[in-house]
Amino acid sequence: MSTIAYYITAHGYGHGTRSCDILNAIRKADADVSIIVKSDLPITFLESRLPKNIEIRPGAFDLGLIQKDSIQVDLKASLEAIEKLYEREEDLIAQECRFLADENVGVVVADIPAIPLEAAQRCGIPNIACSNFGWNWIYSEFVEQEPRWQFFVDKFQAVYEKTDLLLRQPFAELMSAFPCQIDLPLLAKPGNCRRAEIAAATGADSAKNWVLLSFTTLNLDFQALENLKQLQDRYELYTVEPLAWPGTGIHSVPRSLFPFADVLASSDLVVTKPGFGIVSECIANNKPIIYSDRKNFLEYPVLVKSIEQYCRHAFIPNQELYSGDLLRALTEAEQSAPPKEEMPRGGAEQAAQIILNQLLG
Repeated sequence: MSTIAYYITAHGYGHGTRSCDILNAIRKADADVSIIVKSDLPITFLESRLPKNIEIRPGAFDLGLIQKDSIQVDLKASLEAIEKLYEREEDLIAQECRFLADENVGVVVADIPAIPLEAAQRCGIPNIACSNFGWNWIYSEFVEQEPRWQFFVDKFQAVYEKTDLLLRQPFAELMSAFPCQIDLPLLAKPGNCRRAEIAAATGADSAKNWVLLSFTTLNLDFQALENLKQLQDRYELYTVEPLAWPGTGIHSVPRSLFPFADVLASSDLVVTKPGFGIVSECIANNKPIIYSDRKNFLEYPVLVKSIEQYCRHAFIPNQELYSGDLLRALTEAEQSAPPKEEMPRGGAEQAAQIILNQLLG
């Protein structure tokens, strides 16, 4: 049987989270199909979410946006990095064409770099994009202040227009470049509450309300961390590695011990930036979400609209977040009204079946 090649941008963990949901659904539907994942996401992250019989290989085929931390974007560094990557575009396409032939790849799925899709198109291999936005849309916001972005808007647009199929995920922009689209319901599933185990591993007090600070990086200064300490009479604050502030009393949970979905399921409140993965998992686990500003990312208002529709929620301005003043927002989230609507589920299983159908022809 042919192989599925699944490419995942390393822009953020949300892309990896949703891709792993689909990959697990593929593996559950077909125990024998060969699957190779290519991504520069941390191997520990992917291994914590995927079974051992899915092969993982390194590979960087887009840049997304370079972050100063989980909230702030470095546009200058992002543009310089993607220009450097695309100097190698033809070499990378040729490299992937060889890989597709050597591994007998029958379908390429990409979330959502253009280079693997272009390679599949040149090789005549069915190719599927899977995302809630295209990079052409994200980059279009920056063209007015720096015209060099237009090259990449056009580059991604041209590849997307030739893509066989888009599996359009929730919280999506129109993605009108893709000629053929199927809309998916929510992909994420609830985690398992493992509060007692996490408390034993970290020393957290299970009787307090647990607040998950869900960021990969967050640049808080000494005074902000001191302000967070003032909350610890009422709340247990914790993060998931790699984010850690040793000596502050804020617990850092190792990904090697507990899947992120289980950590989130064990929490009472989540403080985060609006991102696809965390919004999906808060909806799936019915957790209140405290979200902050996110500039230079067109996806932000789309995600905020979904938070307001499907989650208990509160807003925390960047100024309050970076000063460690969380109490107002936490209290507001605890007192927030139930969600206005429930999102339909089963998107991962639907996507898996579509991908397998493409592979089997």
